[in-house]
Amino acid sequence: MPGIALIVFTDLDGTLLDHDSYSHAAAAPALRQLRDKGVPVVLASSKTAAEIAPLRAELGFSHVPAIVENGAGVLAPGAGADGGDADYTRLRRILATLPAELRAGFQGFGDWGPEGIARETGLSPQAAALAARRSFSEPGLWSGAAHARQSFLDALAAHGVHAREGGRFLTLSFGGTKAAQMGAIAARYGSPFIVALGDAPNDTEMLERADLGIVVANPHRAPLPALAGEDAGHIRRTTEPGPSGWNRAMLDVIVERGI
Repeated sequence: MPGIALIVFTDLDGTLLDHDSYSHAAAAPALRQLRDKGVPVVLASSKTAAEIAPLRAELGFSHVPAIVENGAGVLAPGAGADGGDADYTRLRRILATLPAELRAGFQGFGDWGPEGIARETGLSPQAAALAARRSFSEPGLWSGAAHARQSFLDALAAHGVHAREGGRFLTLSFGGTKAAQMGAIAARYGSPFIVALGDAPNDTEMLERADLGIVVANPHRAPLPALAGEDAGHIRRTTEPGPSGWNRAMLDVIVERGI
């Protein structure tokens, strides 16, 4: 891939997409400028390839890789489907081997099915069906006793399963992070200036590793604590939430970087 001056990595829910409506309309001005100026925008989300492929096309960035399922996989440019579900099947089998009292405390997308996913997320039935098409990871909610949560995580870790807290869900996978995938994708474009935007704990590593990290305000969750590099100006925070904050922050970056 040719060298470029700037590349953008962005979380979706609560960041580029409104927390309640899942709309990206408020970010349209900045997205249009980035697209017109040839700046790659890499979607980086807990969403599946089946969910991200149509959104990526809608935004006009089908030619750009996307990070799916919280960093557990990558959707290649132009691809419209995932590459199988062997990892997901293995993950579900491991969940089934846990002691009953621990397993009962966690409900994931595979337990809910499309109808339950729609109920828990507010997604339409069609969108929930896409969210159910998983390849690498299992988002869900811990509803068991607080003291048993760590025992649940420790039992999974013994099988090589990692857990990361996102904006809505606890996501289980066999590893891979947004930050690691960000570094590998950016390297394909040469040495561009990397901007990352996110709102949740699972975005922290990506934000801190970028040349500029932007914490997008999300009034639906506790603010992220101070991050490494924030005092030096490598991390910024928006005052406006979701796509409105995203839009303002990226319009500022476009001017500052002379893109």
